[in-house]
Amino acid sequence: MAGALRIQSDWSRALSRDEGEAWLSCRSPGKPTLYGSVTRRGLSSDGVPDIVASEGFVVREVTKVPGLRGEGLKSILISCPHENMSTKFLAPYTSFCRIHQKSITCLDISSGGGLGVSTSTDGTMKIWQAANGEIRRLLEGHVYDVNCCRFFPSGLVVLSGGMDAQLKIWSAEDASCAVTFKGHKGGILDTAIVDRGRNVLSCSRDGTVRLWDCGKSACLGVIADCGSPINGIAVGTSDNSLNLGTPEKPPSEREVGTEGKILLLAREDKKLQGVGLQSRQPVFLFIGSDAFNCCTFLSSTYILAGTQDGNIYQLDVRNTKSGAPVLSLLPYRDGFIASQGDGTCFVVQQDLDYVLDLTEADCDPVYKVASWEKEIYTCCRDGIVRRYQLSDL
Repeated sequence: MAGALRIQSDWSRALSRDEGEAWLSCRSPGKPTLYGSVTRRGLSSDGVPDIVASEGFVVREVTKVPGLRGEGLKSILISCPHENMSTKFLAPYTSFCRIHQKSITCLDISSGGGLGVSTSTDGTMKIWQAANGEIRRLLEGHVYDVNCCRFFPSGLVVLSGGMDAQLKIWSAEDASCAVTFKGHKGGILDTAIVDRGRNVLSCSRDGTVRLWDCGKSACLGVIADCGSPINGIAVGTSDNSLNLGTPEKPPSEREVGTEGKILLLAREDKKLQGVGLQSRQPVFLFIGSDAFNCCTFLSSTYILAGTQDGNIYQLDVRNTKSGAPVLSLLPYRDGFIASQGDGTCFVVQQDLDYVLDLTEADCDPVYKVASWEKEIYTCCRDGIVRRYQLSDL
């Protein structure tokens, strides 16, 4: 297990006043955890809060957000020299507390960055203004909980899947449900959109992945049937050197954009599976340490997948962050964003010598991450959507 620097979840608020204090910890495998704190000692000559760390830790950089209440802190970069570890902790720029009343389990941001969509254990699915959290539409029609939601590339249409085993397509403009797909025998856990969205994919507790034709409201076929719940899927363009297999019969003329694509399956039975989307043929099967919760493509050759016991796999290489379940993975710039069941949400970038930690979720699972340009949105069990700005990082 890799080492980790941690800070009090509400550090930004705690350090917004003089003599304010927040706890720190540094954990390394096989060693006692080092505990410490950071304390605010007023303002420096350039107007930035003067924050000092206790023995064993060093504050390398502090940035503030002009115009927020008090001297709102945006980020703090802390090092633990003894363990050669550094982490920049980023506070949310905005928090939206009134979109849902209970835990928010999924969210997405439209391609234009103007709208968000989210689902909650309060039984609702809502579309809202990404800038201020103002609710625009309530999407009603699923029975029981809605597990997943995402915008089509146009940003005007939403795809959702629920525990009622139904897949639905909605207008973001008037909240009407244009299409309902039925065929799964268990709750739908994740979806994917092929190219511009003439075809879509869904995976279910029933162990299958289905390909759907949006125009005809019909199922084009079962892509995989693995006998184990499929928690997450991702579709990507395959590297030319990879043999995706040959279809047993010619694909339907309604099947659009599946050629040269590989489908990734994050399975409950500890297996990460690759399938040729058009051929329906298995490409690879990788066995992990626990149930796979989520997966994504970094490129045509690099794959990420996260497991319930906290491991992140890149290709065949394990990259352990902590022991908490990995709940969401999102490619971002030259790296990725991962969120976990203990409230941890972090950004890994190849050109940074530190981990960027998105803070304020206090031990509550961060279920999903979405991004638009330099804005990152997270949804959490505490019922809050948080927005982070990475403009100057």
